[in-house]
Amino acid sequence: MRQEIIHQNLIKDVLKEKGITQTWLAKQLGLSFCMANAYVCYRKQPNLTNIFKVAEFLMFPQKI
Repeated sequence: MRQEIIHQNLIKDVLKEKGITQTWLAKQLGLSFCMANAYVCYRKQPNLTNIFKVAEFLMFPQKI
């Protein structure tokens, strides 16, 4: 039996939940909006450094 894997877009969900824009995220990461959008829409995967940056910015946006 084939098992379906459902991937949730956690970056997109957290951005929406916290009322944070992709433009804000792009500025925090020092990336273009297009690259941040590619991460959010799963067209590209961030490298490990950016994964940790995204996690930090989304967990503690008030510190930035």
